[in-house]
Amino acid sequence: MCRVLAYIGPELPLGSLLLEPGNSLINQTLDPERHPLLQLAGWGFGAWSEHLLEPSRPLIYRRPTAAFYDDNVQKMVPSLRASTLLAHVRAADYNAAAVVTDENCHPFSYEGTPWIIAQNGDLPNWRVLQRELLPHCEDRYLEQMRGTTDTEFLYVLLLSLLEGDGDDDVQRAFETMLGLLVAAMEKLDLVELTKLKMALVAPNRIIGVNVGSGHQGETHPEGDWRELLKSGPGTDDYALAMLLEPMYMLTGRNFENYETSYDVDVCAVEEATSVVFASEPLTESTEDWFDLEFGQIVFLERSDAGITRTVRTLDV
Repeated sequence: MCRVLAYIGPELPLGSLLLEPGNSLINQTLDPERHPLLQLAGWGFGAWSEHLLEPSRPLIYRRPTAAFYDDNVQKMVPSLRASTLLAHVRAADYNAAAVVTDENCHPFSYEGTPWIIAQNGDLPNWRVLQRELLPHCEDRYLEQMRGTTDTEFLYVLLLSLLEGDGDDDVQRAFETMLGLLVAAMEKLDLVELTKLKMALVAPNRIIGVNVGSGHQGETHPEGDWRELLKSGPGTDDYALAMLLEPMYMLTGRNFENYETSYDVDVCAVEEATSVVFASEPLTESTEDWFDLEFGQIVFLERSDAGITRTVRTLDV
């Protein structure tokens, strides 16, 4: 499966976030610890930094090759810093139907919005489902669509449903989007398990979403993901486990003192200065990570006062 990592906090060398930790996002491409497939279909990141000439705009880099084969990694990444980051490594089916191009690598970034997006997820039959969903999409976003992935189409749909950039606006847009997806699947008799594990990122903000629907289109599927995982890859139970698994957050201080790991001085979120949001725990002390359970949305924001974290249950 794809892997996602987002960061907000004091400016750090990008190498500290992407290269130097032993289980860095780049290394997960070749040696994923918690999932069976290699992420060979490309990688990318979006970063904001006050050292860029346009600090209000993300620097977007995407390349359709496995990250460990990208000769730009060691040449470019060590020269950059970021206070807000969204990075992603892409997994795709091991067959010729997978379209491996720049345009299909995450994160996606459009004009006219502060948000960029990446996800570890899957919307089956999305091309056919467009028959029901396109009326909800705005032309200004459809005209910017360049790739052939479900994630980019979901980005178009989500942006079109946003009535503003506040937390309540984003939550309503996600709730409406999932309702539209399930209704379209039911109408077209294309109900399948749908997984939406997304990171929506803007300067000093991360919104993480862990939602979807089960094999029968149910938005509140039941099961213990750890037990379901034991069924092994390729089974329906394993796919359900991947849907129900949490996403994870780590809050703390002094990240810059731990350059070769994702460790921080763990503290209460009220005292934290930085936060990492990821597809899986990235340190040995997994108990330090806060779970974003299935069906939840989290709002993370950095200001002069520190980090705030608000977790809500989605009404779907």
